[in-house]
Amino acid sequence: MLQTKNKLPSIGLMKLATYHKLLGDKVVFYKGELNEFVIERSVDSCIKKMSKIDNSINWKAKYFKIYEYIKKRHASSIEELEINDSKYEILLLNALKYYKDYYWKKEFRNDHHWDRVYITTLFTFHWGITIKTIEFVKQLVKSENDIWVGGVMASVIPKEIKQITGLKNIHVGLLNKSGILDKNNIIVDNLPLDYSILDEIDYKYPENNAYYGYTTRGCVRKCEFCAVPIIEPKFNKYVPLTEKITGVTKKYGEKRNLLLLDNNVLASPRFHDIIAEIKKNGFDKKQKFHESNQLKIAVSNLRKNLNEKAYINKAVTIFNELLEKINSKQEIYNLLSENNLLKPQTAIKKKILDVFPIINPLYEKYRNKIPKQRYVDFNQGVDARLLTEEKARLLSQIPIRPLRIAFDSMKYEEEYLSAIFRAKKYGIKHFSNYLLYNFEDKPVELYQRLRINVELSDEYKINIYSFPMKFHPIFGDYHLNRDFLGEHWNRKFIRAVQVILNATKGKIGTGKSFFYKAFGHNDEEFHKLLYMPETYLLFRFFFEKEGLAQDWWNSFKSLTEKEMKLAKGIIEKNDFKRIDKLTKNIKIINLLKHYTISREQISDSKSKLSKLKIKFDKLEKAEKYGVFESIECF
Repeated sequence: MLQTKNKLPSIGLMKLATYHKLLGDKVVFYKGELNEFVIERSVDSCIKKMSKIDNSINWKAKYFKIYEYIKKRHASSIEELEINDSKYEILLLNALKYYKDYYWKKEFRNDHHWDRVYITTLFTFHWGITIKTIEFVKQLVKSENDIWVGGVMASVIPKEIKQITGLKNIHVGLLNKSGILDKNNIIVDNLPLDYSILDEIDYKYPENNAYYGYTTRGCVRKCEFCAVPIIEPKFNKYVPLTEKITGVTKKYGEKRNLLLLDNNVLASPRFHDIIAEIKKNGFDKKQKFHESNQLKIAVSNLRKNLNEKAYINKAVTIFNELLEKINSKQEIYNLLSENNLLKPQTAIKKKILDVFPIINPLYEKYRNKIPKQRYVDFNQGVDARLLTEEKARLLSQIPIRPLRIAFDSMKYEEEYLSAIFRAKKYGIKHFSNYLLYNFEDKPVELYQRLRINVELSDEYKINIYSFPMKFHPIFGDYHLNRDFLGEHWNRKFIRAVQVILNATKGKIGTGKSFFYKAFGHNDEEFHKLLYMPETYLLFRFFFEKEGLAQDWWNSFKSLTEKEMKLAKGIIEKNDFKRIDKLTKNIKIINLLKHYTISREQISDSKSKLSKLKIKFDKLEKAEKYGVFESIECF
């Protein structure tokens, strides 16, 4: 299975893993570069082949040397393998060369090893990488009819994907009926999630200790910027949780948090039942999380022959975490090293089972057994217009953190403020929201929403974290890229917002002084920052100290009304490669020279600006000037 880049694991792929294991199939989950996937599979196959030729040598322990040879074709890697110690040297050498050629001569294209491949998709502007993934996968699967593409993009623009790829299995919506994939009565969408596949990959999702699920499906709204009405057109007012949570706990151990992906949970007439079930499953404010012995669970599942790769990875991760905690680690390190259990690529199941009786008592002694607060997160947010007094009271009965309340437009300011005040009234203090911009809004409306959140946080002693989210259409001329500009936006304004957000790591938290410096004290200052040269924005304090920022502003203000209109039109296009070709007006050209100063000039040690910047950094401590001076690239 292949997955495009995202922040949360694909619930669909986790259910599909369960589905195929019910059918007795072997499932592999992968996230990353497909060339690397081919190399890794080639190395695994090569090790199996070499083990059959000469099983007196532990070829698994030599994984990285074999990997280096297949990936880089270095002859020195063969010498390091010491295959001349084996009487089957020629056969072993042939195996190595075969799998080296298998990758480098792209012979894997003719192998068609995989019976079926599922690809999940996210945003429509991921078009390029998605099509590239599909075309690569065609080389791996036995039949193109066994490639299935699903997810958001597949549901929104299935015809376009079919047209460009020739695939027929582009699935729209949920797998909520039997017989979609195969002739059986299994409804994939009703299946529990296979959490084990997440341990097959190196990448760790930010929220990796949570039950993922839904208490409702669909949404009662039909927002034009949203794909939910296409993917989940029917609103299901109640989806039970208990059976799924119980099953996950039994198989994988207890999870700390509850991450719910409902699109509009407050629209459910059974919201009272939803909160009651959440509390019943250990997510009220009193109950704490007690983590299970994860090593014991991993070993138990290895003994049951469940997802060997995942639980080997899990066990090795735990071994390395244990080494970080214990004081007299040399003896344990030696034990793990002698058994090749320091890296998942060299570890084998038998050795893990062998050392478990020795390691587990130590792990049990040192693992964190302190009870922890649990949190519930309706990750997609709640609708401020539906947050009544009663629903705010019910939400306050669970450890919700943060409460995500949508604030997509200033026209909903009154409803948004009412929702915040109701939630605060019942003791909810931690909030978060996505702020849609580049849609029908004016740039200043983004500033106003951010300022409202910062000032609410300060005045009422609550925490509101804002995440501005740029609108990208799911249909129309710009749905396959990120080039769309809203009616009131332009390339310079978009870029200015991105520069500021990169300095704040994409989120705006509490603290008025920082916010005012980042975004301005008022609408006029924010508007000024939108026009400020990008490099001046990025290294704000330096250019202010050197007086260049003031020089720019003086030049800007000195323009006549007619000159200002012309200059703004040029600046808003955000292309300053040949300013002499853009206008003959000397005043405007002098202004535009500020926009030609690049980050490269700051980083070039020979440039005058770079030398000034170095001097500035020595004179002023970075801490004094905040985050802007520590962010030099993004």
